[in-house]
Amino acid sequence: MANTYSQLYIHCVFAVKYRAAVIHPDWEDILHKYITGIVQHNGHKLLAINSAYDHIHLFIGLNPKQSISELMQLVKGDSSELINKKGLTSQKFQWQEGYGVFSNSRSQIDSVVKYILNQKEHHKKKTFRDEYLKMLKDFQVNFDEKYIFQDPIN
Repeated sequence: MANTYSQLYIHCVFAVKYRAAVIHPDWEDILHKYITGIVQHNGHKLLAINSAYDHIHLFIGLNPKQSISELMQLVKGDSSELINKKGLTSQKFQWQEGYGVFSNSRSQIDSVVKYILNQKEHHKKKTFRDEYLKMLKDFQVNFDEKYIFQDPIN
C-alpha cells in the first residue's frame, strides 16, 4: 500500500520439541539458509539467525503485510519438513509448540545481532530454559509456567 512505512524488528525464539538436542553442527547451516529463504521469500529481512543444539533464534526486520504468527507457522512447518525429508535426524523432527517473539528498537540492532551470533558460547554457561525465562521477565511478559517449553525426555 502506498504511503505505508514501518520499522519493525522482532527477535523470535523457538525450541525443538522437548528441547531434544538434535540440531547438529553438520547440518545447521542448511537449516539456517533454508529459514533465511523462507523469511526473505515472504518479504522480510533476516538480520541474524543462529541455533544451539535445542533451539533457534531469528532476528527479523518484519514486513507488516504478514502476521508474525503466519510467518512462524511457515518457518517452523517448512523447516521441520525439510529436516525430515532430508533425514537429518535419526527420529522424526518437530519444533515445540509455540514461540517467543520480542520487539526491539533500531538502537538495539547491533546488540541483538551480537547476542544471537554468540549463542554457542552463551549456552556453555546458561541453559535455554534459563535464557528464555530471563527474556520473558526482562520484557515483562506475563506467562504461565505450565506453558513454558516442555522439559526434555530423559
